[in-house]
Amino acid sequence: MTFRRFLLTLSLGAVLMSGCASAPRMAFTEAEEMAAQPTGTPGIRYWADAPVGAFQGARHVVAEPGRPFVYLALSGGGGGGAYGAGLLNGWTQSGTRPQFTMVSGVSTGALIAPFAFLGPDYDATLKQMYTSGDAARLIGHPNIFGPIFGPALFGRAKLINLVDRYLSADLLAAIAREDHKGRRLEVVTTNLDAQRAVIWDMGAIADIGGPKALKLFREVLAASASVPVIFAPQLIEVEANGRTFQELHADGTVSAPIYTLPDAILFGGKTIVAGAPPPDANAPVLFVIVNGRLDPGFKVLPNKAVAIAAQSFVTMNRVGAKAVLAQTYDAAKREGFAFHLSYVGPDLAERGGSGFETDAMRELYGYGYDKARSGSFWVTRLAEVQTLKEAIAPSATQTAPISPKEEPAGPPK
Repeated sequence: MTFRRFLLTLSLGAVLMSGCASAPRMAFTEAEEMAAQPTGTPGIRYWADAPVGAFQGARHVVAEPGRPFVYLALSGGGGGGAYGAGLLNGWTQSGTRPQFTMVSGVSTGALIAPFAFLGPDYDATLKQMYTSGDAARLIGHPNIFGPIFGPALFGRAKLINLVDRYLSADLLAAIAREDHKGRRLEVVTTNLDAQRAVIWDMGAIADIGGPKALKLFREVLAASASVPVIFAPQLIEVEANGRTFQELHADGTVSAPIYTLPDAILFGGKTIVAGAPPPDANAPVLFVIVNGRLDPGFKVLPNKAVAIAAQSFVTMNRVGAKAVLAQTYDAAKREGFAFHLSYVGPDLAERGGSGFETDAMRELYGYGYDKARSGSFWVTRLAEVQTLKEAIAPSATQTAPISPKEEPAGPPK
C-alpha cells in the first residue's frame, strides 16, 4: 500500500467512525448536578467527600444482636478481581467466613460486592465470573478508533451485557431482603462531570424494585468497573428541577481505589462515635481485600493500548491504595475497629498482558483460594504505618517496597 492510499484509508475510517461517535450530551448546570437524583428518588447516593453531616443523615447500619459489626471493603483491580473471588471462596471453605454487616466495592470489587454481600450461596457464581473466560471476551475485538473518535476501545454494551448475565430481578430481591435487616451494600463510581466519587446505596436501589431499579443497579455496577480508555463510561439518567439529563460515570478507582470510610473521617479527622471505643470481644471488624499488589512488581509489557492502559491504571491504583490504607489503619485504631488486610503478595509471579487473560485470572483465583484456606491470609498490623505513608510521597531515595508485618489471624466466627 502506498503512503497516499494509506492516508486515504485512514481518512475514510475517520469519517466513518465520526458518524459512530457518541451523540452530543444535553448541557446542565452545576446547580442542577447538585440537586440531581436518579429515578427522582432521594437517599440512594451521596458524595464521598461530603461533610460529615451528610453521612449522619444516611440510613444506619444495624448489626444483629450478639454479632459484631463486620465490614468488608473490596478494592478495584481489573482482572485482579479473580484474587478477591478466590479469597472469598477459600474463606468459605476454611469455615471461618462471617456474615458481613456491610460490604463496599469499587470497580472489579463492585462486581464482586453483591455476591459477597449475599454470602457463600453465590460462591459458584463468583468463580464463574472470574474463571470462565467471560472477562477475556470483554476485551476481544477492540475498536482501534474508539479512543480517538469515541469514548474508549470498547463501548458500553460489553460491560452491561456481562452485568446483565449475572444480575437478575431475583438477585435484586434477595439484596432488598437483606437490606431490610439493616445490612448495607455500597458501590463507588466516579462522576466525571463533577470530578467526585459517588457512594451508591445499592440496597436502597434494590428496595425500590421493578425494571427501573434493576436497570439503575446494573448501570451503577457497570459504571464502577468502566476502566477509562478501555471501557466507555456509563450514562446514568437523572432528574433535577423538572429536567431530565444524563451524568457520565466511570470507574470508581479514578477517585477512590478502595472505599472504607468517608473522607471526613479518613482525611478530616472526624469520628464515627464520641468517646473511647469499648475494647470488648464484639468490637467492629474491618476486612479490606486489595485485588492487586501493594509492592511494585515487574513485567515487560506488550506495546499494545489495552495492556498499557491497564498497567498504567494498576500503577495509579497501587499508589492511591496505599494512601487510603494508611488513613484507614489510623481511623480503625481510633474508632476501635479490628483491622484485617489481604492483598496479592510478591510470592505470585507477575504475568504479561492486560490481566484479563483467562489463564492469568484462573491462576490468581487459585492463589487467593489456597491462601484463604491456609488460615493465615490477613495482615492485622501495619508494622511501620509511617513508612507506608512516606512511600506514597515522591522520594528520590525511596526504593524499598512496602513490607507490612503479616500475622496469622483468623477472622471471628
